[in-house]
Amino acid sequence: MQERTKAQITVGILAYFASVWILFEQVKSYSILLYALGIIIILFIVMLILSYVIIGILDWVNIFDLKTNAILTLVVLTAFMINLNFYLLIT
Repeated sequence: MQERTKAQITVGILAYFASVWILFEQVKSYSILLYALGIIIILFIVMLILSYVIIGILDWVNIFDLKTNAILTLVVLTAFMINLNFYLLIT
């Protein structure tokens, strides 16, 4: 497996688990368990796809090395998840 692919998967998983704890608390209030599980699984897939795309774009631009790109992607994805969780908590 290439280093870039390892970084993409690792960053996606780290960003997901770093900010999904708020979503777990929100999902407990849903009456339909399948709906709650669907939200969690879809969000995991979206995080993996976003990490793949963002690191791919940053690697294509080739300004920073892979470690810096991974850290930048992790910060962006975690901020995205926190904003999404706040939006879900407000509505």
